Amino acid sequence: MAQTIHRMPALTLNTDGHPHPRENALVGVTAVLGVISFVTSFFHNLHLLTSWTGLFGIAAGLLGVFISVTTAERFILMVALGASAVGFYLGMARGGLWG
Repeated sequence: MAQTIHRMPALTLNTDGHPHPRENALVGVTAVLGVISFVTSFFHNLHLLTSWTGLFGIAAGLLGVFISVTTAERFILMVALGASAVGFYLGMARGGLWG
């Protein structure tokens, strides 16, 4: 008797089976900028780095959400976009983009 094996799907952003290099690159850039912005927002003297990475993270995240194809891409983009926004707003509150 033939039985099917149910494997867990690999962790991938391309859940539709098609490659999306541009969209995945924007997800990666937004995630990195979001993490940098969020982590540096805990330090008052790094407000320049926090606000600029937050601003670029917000821009990359909005563009990524606009052109994203799969739900996995949108999920990571929204989390990273939120982290970028928190970092941006805290950076602006502590000195802004030009100090």
